[in-house]
Amino acid sequence: MAIGVLFGDLVKALFTKPATQNYPFTKTIAPERLRGKLVYDPEKCVGCMLCMKDCPSNAIELLTVDKINKKFVMRYHPDRCVFCAQCVQLCRFNCLNMSNSLWEMASTTKEAFEVYYGREEDIAFLLERAAQPGINEPPCE
Repeated sequence: MAIGVLFGDLVKALFTKPATQNYPFTKTIAPERLRGKLVYDPEKCVGCMLCMKDCPSNAIELLTVDKINKKFVMRYHPDRCVFCAQCVQLCRFNCLNMSNSLWEMASTTKEAFEVYYGREEDIAFLLERAAQPGINEPPCE
């Protein structure tokens, strides 16, 4: 390359706007059909576990609290999820959706990448049971 070409590029770069965005300070609107974080509605879930069986990255675990009363808690791993939405398409009861507003999921710790969805009392019951000595994981069916 000739030095004249380099100086020409340098002068042109000095007078043009940067191509990048000032992201954390200037946020853009997410596209309408963006596949963001998985959202679970425990009231509609019947525990068929098709979402868990069809997930290619094993990002979904459906934990049974009480099968007779249809009480389930979903353990979701966003760090494993590939956002393919196969679980959403397969759910017969429309209890799963991909949010287009919850897409910023950065974290500095690994603990934040395990999300529990369900009723608060069911989640508390499972976490208390997991904290008991001799029980490593909540019951999973």
